[in-house]
Amino acid sequence: MDLKDKILEMSKSFPAPFRAEKDGSLSLEFIVAERKVFLSKKTLKYRARLRVNDENKVINFFEILKESGAGLSSGDDMSPGFGFKTEVSRISGKEREGNIAELSTLFGKEYKYSFDFGSIRNAVKEEAEKLGYGMNIVLLERNV
Repeated sequence: MDLKDKILEMSKSFPAPFRAEKDGSLSLEFIVAERKVFLSKKTLKYRARLRVNDENKVINFFEILKESGAGLSSGDDMSPGFGFKTEVSRISGKEREGNIAELSTLFGKEYKYSFDFGSIRNAVKEEAEKLGYGMNIVLLERNV
């Protein structure tokens, strides 16, 4: 079993599995949190893309955590109601470690989520190192 197959198999335990793209790369995307209230919608998505280069024994890896919102809000920002959001992160070179969590109260309902956004990258890196591959973090998705 080659590294690409191992990553595809391992990703079945992730919130969404990697899938093979036409260009030979593997991609993964899922919604970490979504909140719909009255006329407002807020979404937090995680997306990762990687390419295994067997010739140079290296993986090029890209990831992004993107928050988007639409609709009417009742506060100063896109979050209607009152809330508390924390993000703990550490940047080492191009890699960002940490997690994001939010607790909000909207119209009497409580919304919570928590996500360690380095866990997927670390799992891929660990699998690559087992087979003697290196891993490059790229800052632009087109560089994968």
